[in-house]
This record gives sequence, C-alpha cells and structure tokens, in this order.
Amino acid sequence: MSSINLKAVEKWFGAVQVIKGVDLSIQEGEFVIFVGPSGCGKSTLLRMIAGLEETSRGQIMIGDRDATAEPPSKRGLAMVFQSYALYPHMSVRDNVGFPLKSAGLPKAEIDAKVSEASRVLKLDDYLDRRPKDLSGGQRQRVAIGRSIVRDPTAFLFDEPLSNLDAALRVEMRYEIAKLHQTLKSTMIYVTHDQVEAMTLADRIVVLEFGKIAQVGTPRELYENPANLFVAQFIGSPSMNVVKAAAAPAVDLPSNAVSFGIRPEHITLTDAGQGQIQGTVDVLEYLGADTFVIMSCGDAGQITVRVNGTSTVEPGDKAGLAFDKGHTHAFDSEGLAIKLT
Repeated sequence: MSSINLKAVEKWFGAVQVIKGVDLSIQEGEFVIFVGPSGCGKSTLLRMIAGLEETSRGQIMIGDRDATAEPPSKRGLAMVFQSYALYPHMSVRDNVGFPLKSAGLPKAEIDAKVSEASRVLKLDDYLDRRPKDLSGGQRQRVAIGRSIVRDPTAFLFDEPLSNLDAALRVEMRYEIAKLHQTLKSTMIYVTHDQVEAMTLADRIVVLEFGKIAQVGTPRELYENPANLFVAQFIGSPSMNVVKAAAAPAVDLPSNAVSFGIRPEHITLTDAGQGQIQGTVDVLEYLGADTFVIMSCGDAGQITVRVNGTSTVEPGDKAGLAFDKGHTHAFDSEGLAIKLT
C-alpha cells in the first residue's frame, strides 16, 4: 500500500489541455473515486497515474517516490479495465497466475498466491474453467484476481462494471467493497455511475472540464455542494435549482441568484400554501417512493419525492413547501453561499 499525490499535473494533447493543474492527495488505504460527465478527464487522469499517459507538467508521487517519468511496469500499480482483458485459451487459474509466471516466480509461489486470490474472490469452483464459460461478473473477478496476485501498491479501476447488467453491478459493488475491507489497499476508481461512487468511496473527486470541482466524502458532497455543478451532478434525481427571482417567498441572501433544494426536502401542501405553486405533470412510481414532477410557472420544473403510497394524480394543483434547513443558495458565479 502507498499514498499517491498529484502536484499541479497537466495533460496536453497538442494544443488542447484536458487536465488543468490537478492537485490531489490520496492517503494510504483510501478508496477514492473519480466521477464527472463524459469528457471531463477522469479516465485520462487515471491513465496518467498508471503511466499509460504521459504527464505533460507536474508531478506524480507514489509514496515518497517521484514516479512521473516511470514506465507503468515500474510503478507497482495494478489496473483493472472494463473489458476484462482475459486470455480466452487459458483457464481461470492460468489467467490469474499469468503475471507471476511472466515474472519468473516459482510454481509453488504462484500456486499459493493464486489460491489466496481465489479464496478472497470466491473463484475456487471456477479455476479450471475458461473465460467463455463464466458470467460477466465472474470474468471481472478473474481480472481483479490477476491484479491481486501482484500485491500492488494500489489498484486502479477504469469503469470496471460498465459492461455488466444492473443485477451484476449491484453484486460486484458488494464484492469490490468487501475486497477493499479485506485488503485495505489504496484504490482509485473511475466511474460515470454516481451510485457506485456514493456507495463505494471514502472520498469522491468530482471533475469538470479537467479541473477538480470538489473533493469530499459522499455525505459532504451531497449535503454541502461547493457549487451548482456539484449540486446538480451528485444526487438522483438531481437537485432542483430555481432562479431566486422566480420564488420571492423563499428567504435568501441578497447576493443569491438561484437556490437549490433536493426532492426529499420538499413537501406537497394544499394549493395556495407553501412558497411556490405548481401543477402535477408526471409521476415516476418506484415502489417505496414516487417522484412527482411539477410544472411551476416561472420557477420551471421541480421534482418532489413523496411516499410510494401517495394518491396524487397528474393535473392536481398543489403548493410546495421547502425545508429551510436544507435550502442551498448560489451566487452569480454558481458558487455556494453559506446560509446561517
């Protein structure tokens, strides 16, 4: 295990800058996840740490060692890709042990390390199968096992679950969480799925156009977004954002241009009450919850989370009452304003 520190790292492709001076400290044993929209630079940043992309400027420290110019083979990192990258003609046993065989380790040592990785990942029953005989989740576990046997300084995951169906993604999220608890290794994980980020990460790094928009625990990002971008990116459905002028009944600081509130912090009231009036447009029933999408005139579209047993119907008119303790205000630059 080791810490990883990025110091003012930049990445240029010709005249185009895709990573714009990122500073980040990842502690030993920490599980950090990079999230952001497509094109924000999260996979490029991961590949720079791995050594698969050259660092144009800045410094990458692995432990107390400057690894900026080191090739991937010298960094001691293990990367797990979304494509699994397994050898189809080899058994699971041989796939997992291949890095050790390539390094010339004795057979007894290879067997011991493969057995331990198989135990951790529950692959003992599949060691003699080939990849074509495995499910997607099992193949991903084999790919992770191949990384474990190398005893890496840190694990790097590049959207490892994106090829799996919904049920398998849930299963593999659990497997990866348990793996981190067992190995206590430093892990850096890239995903576009914020559910993965919220459920797995010790800290989340939100990237926007090659810069860090905010770093924090899942709870910190959800409850205290630093700006409009993070407020609307983290959370599903996203935070409602309304122009201050469209809701004069909402008590806001004088420099607030807009305010935000999450769907669960709004209560539907009788028409004529609350801070905003609206008409039920669409219902999204999810069993335990229903998301009520309201049309609210100048305030635009607002989503309200209600109990799944609610009897509200499209066309109903209602007032929206906002929980003042969970209202977020933003200035003209989109930065959060601290509310007292």
